[in-house]
Amino acid sequence: MSQDACILTTKDLTILEVMLDRCMGRDDPMAPLLRRKIESALIVFRDDVSEIVATLNSRVRFAVDDGHAQTRVLSHDPMHHPNGLFLPITSPRGLALLGVSEGQSFRLPVNDGSVETLRLEKVLYQPEKTRRERERTAMVEPSGGRRPQLKLIRGAHYGRAHASVAAEPDGYDDPGPSAA
Repeated sequence: MSQDACILTTKDLTILEVMLDRCMGRDDPMAPLLRRKIESALIVFRDDVSEIVATLNSRVRFAVDDGHAQTRVLSHDPMHHPNGLFLPITSPRGLALLGVSEGQSFRLPVNDGSVETLRLEKVLYQPEKTRRERERTAMVEPSGGRRPQLKLIRGAHYGRAHASVAAEPDGYDDPGPSAA
């Protein structure tokens, strides 16, 4: 796998294509990085993505150059609370990590002309993996060992005797418009 190669789910690819369409023009600094990601991507369904690939909403541990490891959640939009927890894919580092596998590095050009290397150390949580595990558990235990989620609440008249209306001798029990 080349250094730029990444693995994207169909959902992640669609989001990147929309981001590229919305780039403000040729001067947008994200446009070349978006093209690079899209062109080098291997596209898979969410059920087929490996658990070691960073997908949208994955919690990842990564290092920039030879710095200390950082842990972030790859998010779609910038989120500020709690501060420092999220890394949006609308930022160069977030976009660089999307689709990268554990142990893989991604060289990212920086504004000052230098290049920084991001290395994905570990995917700590991946929503697709969790979804597969939940579905697998549901297949093994159809009821899931849980009680039903709905509870019947009886009305105020439950158990009371109902007033009966006797039919007229001719079998017709409609009181007519005056009863309304």
